[in-house]
This record gives sequence, C-alpha cells and structure tokens, in this order.
Amino acid sequence: MALIVQKYGGTSVANSERIRAVAERVVATAREGNQVIVVVSAMAGETDKLVRFAHEITDAPDEREMDLLLSSGERVTSALMAMAIQKIGSDSMSFTGRQVGIRTDSSHTKAMIESIEADRLKRALGEGKIPVVAGFQGINELSDVTTLGRGGSDTTAVAIAAALKADLCEIYTDVEGVFTADPRIVPDARKMDRVSYDEMLEMASLGAKVLHGRSVEFAKKYSVPLIVRSSFNQAPGTLVTKEDGAMEKVVVTGITHDKNQTRITLKGVPDRPGIAASIFNAIAKANINVDIIVQNVSSDDNATDLSFTVSKSDEKKALEITKKISAELGSRGVTINSNVAKVSILGVGMQSHFGVAARMFETLSREGINIMMISTSEIKISCVIDVKHMEVAVRALHAEFELGQG
Repeated sequence: MALIVQKYGGTSVANSERIRAVAERVVATAREGNQVIVVVSAMAGETDKLVRFAHEITDAPDEREMDLLLSSGERVTSALMAMAIQKIGSDSMSFTGRQVGIRTDSSHTKAMIESIEADRLKRALGEGKIPVVAGFQGINELSDVTTLGRGGSDTTAVAIAAALKADLCEIYTDVEGVFTADPRIVPDARKMDRVSYDEMLEMASLGAKVLHGRSVEFAKKYSVPLIVRSSFNQAPGTLVTKEDGAMEKVVVTGITHDKNQTRITLKGVPDRPGIAASIFNAIAKANINVDIIVQNVSSDDNATDLSFTVSKSDEKKALEITKKISAELGSRGVTINSNVAKVSILGVGMQSHFGVAARMFETLSREGINIMMISTSEIKISCVIDVKHMEVAVRALHAEFELGQG
C-alpha cells in the first residue's frame, strides 16, 4: 500500500463540477489500494476576489488580518471536496492548517513552515478516511493564522509528504507538466519527462508558475518524489527528481520569463563600505526579497548608482523604504521602472559547457533587445529587459538553443 499526497490547484477545483471530477480521481486512486491525502487550493479567482474586498476597505490592509481573510478560500474548497468524496461513497474529513498542526514563523503573508505534527492525519488514515487539507496556511506561536505566500498550497503538499514519508507527491494543475517554455508564448514548447530538483527550483524562482519554489526546496531536502500532472486528463506529467548523467548532457533545459518585476535605483549613493549592507538590511527586515542587484562603477565624486529588482507585490513597500534610506544617505534620489521583465535560460548542463552566456547575449542583440541587468549562477543566466521585448526574447532563445518539439 502506497501513501500518495495529491495537491489540486485553483483551476482544478474551480467549481462544483470540477470538484466532483477531482473527487472521482481521488477515490479511484484510493480504490487501487493506496492511502491518499488531498491538499487543495482556493477555487480559481477566489483569492483575488478576497484581496479586492480588502482593498475596497483600506489601501493598506493589516497583514495579520489578510492572512485570516485569505485562508478562508482554501477552507471552503477543503470542506466541499470532503463532501464530494463522501457523496461517491468513501469516508473523508477536511482539515485546516491549524488542525493538521502546521506550525510556521510569524512572517504574515509569507510564513515559513517550521514543523508539522500530523497526528490527526495519521489517525484519519488509520481509520480508512481520505483527509482533505486546506493548503497555503498554518499557525504561528501565538496561534494566529498565517499563510505561505501565493502558490503556498504546493508547499503544504510537499511538506506533508515529507513529514509522513509519502511514497509520492502529485501536483495537479491545468498543464500537463513542465515545459521548455511557456506554450502560450512558444507554440512548439516541449513537455519534459524529467527535470532535476535544481532546475525546477531555478524555474520556480525565475517566474515559471508550475510549482511554488519552496515546495521544490522541501522536495529536494527530503527526497520527495514529485510529479507535475494535469487534472484534466490522464497524461503522465513531469517527474521532478535527482539529476543524472543524461540531464547533464543537455546544455539548456528551458527558458523562463517573469513580468512580475520592478527595478528600483538609488542615484548618487556614497561609495563607501557598509552602504549596501545598510540598504539591504532595511529591506530584508520588511520581509522583501531582492532578486538582481547591480552597482555601477564609482564616479569621480565618490558616488555610485545602485539598482535592484523586487516583485511587483513588494514595489510600494520597497520604494518607501528606499526613499527613506536615500534621504538618510543624502543620495540624489530614487527612480523606479515597473516596465521590466526577467528572461532566463537554465540547465544543469550549463556547468560543463562553455559559451552559453555569449550565445544568449548575441541572440538578444540580434533581436535589438537591450540588457539592463544580468545575474548568473552555475545553472542559469538571467537578463532584465524591457517588458515589451519579453515574448520576442523568449521565442528567440528557445529557437537558439533548439528546445522545440521538432
């Protein structure tokens, strides 16, 4: 008997018809002799609707209250899913993050899982029930509801799979797996049968919306077998696993893009030790993740320009902090550019092949695309460009590295 954790995203449970269809799939898996734990997201559009309600009340909603508000979407879905499974004839029971014992830190709206007790899940499984868990949520040391950030239901599922040493974690979504690029932009994008944890982690962090980044970190750390599949058909999906020799032979595995980027620049920052630390310490204390950082060469007046990117959701808060720091440092002001995108190439094979960066830059140059910022790691190269050139850049790079179906 295998223990399988199945997570279903918002489009998979978008309405009562879809919930019934998912319930049929869940029960079919259980009737094959498996123990099944289901993790669900809020129904498609529900979280956005709740966010709109909050902003109709106030321009700056309190993050603690936002967590309580947004966690309700997954609770609704979990109860409905349990009812649908019961209707088919299988025993089921829904659970909130609190009831499962998902303990997090106190970073409201971006909480990190610290532990999972899971005693009630084990007891439910032992009684022959199919537990349905509301994803995306937990509680902190004060017993306040916390949420794990957008896409956090993936993290809930993988963390539960790790805690219970599940045999498999299946992430069901509206796509058939992980593709070499977004098929909506690149028509000949190819679905990959296998991708390494490191590649998937980079894809998630670089803008691919197939999996939440922290879910991949959990999967890699605890060696959780992870499959990305569509809930709309029976296609086998993409296995996320440890890298092997065959993966290393492929120079570039995929192309990602991210429009959720804002570039902030401090002009005329004093060029002396400790300045960068003071800037980014203040931003870190606000729980804002900084992505790419570029500092220009110091000019004759011992001042420099410093640019960095953050997600659009953090734009307002990051800009306020940066303006305050600018005034304290006596810099020449702050500029912001929200019309940027990040385009990246990645692959574990890049570690052992030369000239990959040059090919990327030459390809963008041929398309007349200016590069504003560059970031690299062993298995990825990212460029920040004007958002209007993003789709052209993705298609050109996909063709350059011959990632298409043909």
